[in-house]
Amino acid sequence: MKSYAAVDLGASSGRVMVGRVGPDSLELSEAHRFPNRPVRVPEGLRWDVLGLYAGVLDGLRAAGAQCGGRLDSVGIDSWAVDYGLLDADGALLGNPVHYRDSRTEGVAEKVWASVPAAELYAATGLQYAPFNTLYQLAAARGSAQLAYAKRLLLVPDLLTYWLTGEQGTELTNASTTQLIDPRTRDWSYDVASRLDVDLDLFAPLRQPGDFAGMLRGEVLEETGLSGPVPVTAVGSHDTASAVAAVPAERERFAYICTGTWSLAGLELNAPVLSEESRAANFTNELGLDGTVRYLRNIMGLWLLQECVRAWGDPDLGALLLDASKVPALRSVVDAGDAAFLAPGRMPERIAEACRASGQPVPASPAEITRCILDSLALAHRRAVAEAQRLADHPVDVVHVVGGGTRNALLCQLTADACGLPVVAGPTEAAALGNVLVQARTHGLVGDLADGRRLLTRTQPLTRYEPRGDAARWSEAEARLTRG
Repeated sequence: MKSYAAVDLGASSGRVMVGRVGPDSLELSEAHRFPNRPVRVPEGLRWDVLGLYAGVLDGLRAAGAQCGGRLDSVGIDSWAVDYGLLDADGALLGNPVHYRDSRTEGVAEKVWASVPAAELYAATGLQYAPFNTLYQLAAARGSAQLAYAKRLLLVPDLLTYWLTGEQGTELTNASTTQLIDPRTRDWSYDVASRLDVDLDLFAPLRQPGDFAGMLRGEVLEETGLSGPVPVTAVGSHDTASAVAAVPAERERFAYICTGTWSLAGLELNAPVLSEESRAANFTNELGLDGTVRYLRNIMGLWLLQECVRAWGDPDLGALLLDASKVPALRSVVDAGDAAFLAPGRMPERIAEACRASGQPVPASPAEITRCILDSLALAHRRAVAEAQRLADHPVDVVHVVGGGTRNALLCQLTADACGLPVVAGPTEAAALGNVLVQARTHGLVGDLADGRRLLTRTQPLTRYEPRGDAARWSEAEARLTRG
């Protein structure tokens, strides 16, 4: 048995999990969980990256306490696109900007003036999202921080650098910058040149499974760990790690990684770069073992999280029970609409969207919650159906992984909407995918399919069969289209 620490940072919380892996066993336990609270300062919305790093150190200390002071490896995954800038001495130049910050408003149009959107998609395969790293860099052009920067590190690479003193850019996360060619799995030098992006800012590319350095002596001392402890590059985009932990038994599957976002799509062997795919706003991000994560970003449980916050954090179980009693599909909204991206006033914005589309306006928390869950299931249906058509890749089952697996109502609604069985689990998919990559470096797990077979044997899974009238979902989808 080997013990691995998986540092898994989400947009609202971070956790350090301990994975114990043997030849035919995989156990995961939580060592430490901590909040991830962005901070609004005069210049905008920022990540508290120092607080996150402190949480990582506390988590490694707790993980070591569970494992007799010894870890066989550490891996880090996090959300995508955001970065820290370092000066010539390697010091951080300010707190990383949050992807929900407003600085990228209107920036995409300026980028497209140099590289039209269709050309940009054909070169990078990345969906339009206002917060893509490319647009963030365009927004930062002319700033003092970017002028003084000598290195750009994406968030998990920044934390790896602080742990090890070594700099690198892990590929699965780099593929979300809109500066990677998904065919060559290398930088898109033409796009960078045309947009005057200095690729020398980025550290050399790393692959999942690469050695990323050893924990520094100061880190060992602070965490109480016995050295040496290697750090392994994993699928450092949390979605890449989560997809690696989809417990699929065959290739004909779709996945939905649920949490603050819902990422719904397919695992492919090659990108889909057609104009039709661009118009449908599907993205081609890189996964493990040469795979492509062909998916669509959906606003996800962020909608409910923001409402719950506005309502003063009521009991979630009771709220979901009440929502299950509300008539289905009474009102729905487009869960992919960028209008819901920013924080604040979420219940009011959902009500306004329903009113604007001529639907009944949900008023109570239960009604708004049911509207959100129906809308998410509908968005899942649309993404899974369109991905199959655009990639010419039919599926027989939908795997739901991540935090949304705890929400039985959402899982059942997704099965009903898609008209396909849903297999829910594992909940901590990103951490498990993180652990599996580390275990591969020690020869305890083979290829991607071997890791998935191990997950199927060792992790609790729940199956939901579709029920109800599929025509009702088609009618609800038509309502949104008319709106």
